[in-house]
Amino acid sequence: MTSSTAADLPLPGWAYVPGEPADSEPDHETLGHAKALVPAQFFGFVPTRHPALRYGMALNDAGYFWESQQVLEAVWAAAPQGGRERILLRACIQVANANLKLRMRKPNAAARLWGEALAEINDLLSRRSAAGGDGFADRFQAASLVKLLKTRLAQPTLSKADWIALGSIT
Repeated sequence: MTSSTAADLPLPGWAYVPGEPADSEPDHETLGHAKALVPAQFFGFVPTRHPALRYGMALNDAGYFWESQQVLEAVWAAAPQGGRERILLRACIQVANANLKLRMRKPNAAARLWGEALAEINDLLSRRSAAGGDGFADRFQAASLVKLLKTRLAQPTLSKADWIALGSIT
């Protein structure tokens, strides 16, 4: 695929949910196109507008939580070791995984994952950002995600409707 933007990438044919028989296998072909856009390694930072990153975030926001994790994990693997983007990507992966757990009716697992994501974001916020940087972690509104995670974690019960969108936070 020669596509270079997230908008050019199609959504998968279905949202994969482990344990559900409807479409028992993930749409690996569609996800492969996005993963092919990820370089072997990002140098310095992960650009906010990288198409695979944007696509991974868009997948989450469209309800393709498992697929979002897969694409974001590919971006995470190429992110600079010890970098701020790697921390933020890990938190976003945990949010997508928590969203998936809600869909699977496992609210306790979702809350645990959101707690882990919150710890990652707090770690991110404790590290200095580059002034005016173009990296994902420089542009992401981490404080907004902290507030949203704390709000969700304070709820006495969680349902499938409590999932968290990530695209509007960036």
